[in-house]
Amino acid sequence: MSVLLDTHVWVWWLTGGSRLSRKECSALDELAERRSLFLPAIGLWEAQMLHARGRLELPVPFPEWLAEAADERILTVIPLDVSVVLALAALPESFHGDPADRLIVATARSRKLALATRDAAIRKSRLVKLWRA
Repeated sequence: MSVLLDTHVWVWWLTGGSRLSRKECSALDELAERRSLFLPAIGLWEAQMLHARGRLELPVPFPEWLAEAADERILTVIPLDVSVVLALAALPESFHGDPADRLIVATARSRKLALATRDAAIRKSRLVKLWRA
């Protein structure tokens, strides 16, 4: 199985936050070893915004953390491309007001990836297959 990470799950996994269970962290580690983890490009920007707003504290400078966190040996960053935009256009207008979350769901749908997220609106929508450890 291949998995797309919502930004918060990616950040929690790599910063060792206790918001993920040991089982979830171990499963993500295994997926990373198999090169089966993906991140939508918008996640890079969301992490930068969290850091700029003081909501993401890191033990190293942000540029260094980001380079390590998005290293191709850990995961593959999926760019915003035609298939993602077309999947975005196919989402119901009533789904999620946050453009970043819409892009995340569209990315998962366009690549047929399970999504690791705790976002209640995404989970409730049933628009994407959800990852479970």
